[in-house]
Amino acid sequence: MNAWYQTLERPPLTPPSWVFSPVWTVLYATIAVAVFLYYRSNPGPRWRITTVVLVFHLLTNFLWTTLFFGLKSPGYALVDIVFLVLSLGVVMRLFWTSSRAGSILLAPYLLWVLFATYLNAGFFWLN
Repeated sequence: MNAWYQTLERPPLTPPSWVFSPVWTVLYATIAVAVFLYYRSNPGPRWRITTVVLVFHLLTNFLWTTLFFGLKSPGYALVDIVFLVLSLGVVMRLFWTSSRAGSILLAPYLLWVLFATYLNAGFFWLN
């Protein structure tokens, strides 16, 4: 975490900084397995739309860090994370039709991102 983050007023339930790295490591591994299971399942012609939504989702995930930590903008990051959550819901729905296991593997990620949305909103309103 950068020095700017350390100066922010934290919302209740904010975990210690050391928690984020192991959580994201596990989540990225489960995301990779979920994507593998989906594409291995022979999803048919819907794979193209799924790929577009998945790429959009991953871009919002990447962009969040840049907005929050790079630009030091919890407000822009909050807008981004809303798109991140919505696109993740669409990805999970698209995965469900071909790989229920892949969709279910994304559930902990969704829960974490919803928690991160709460934190992001808290940082926005408190700072």
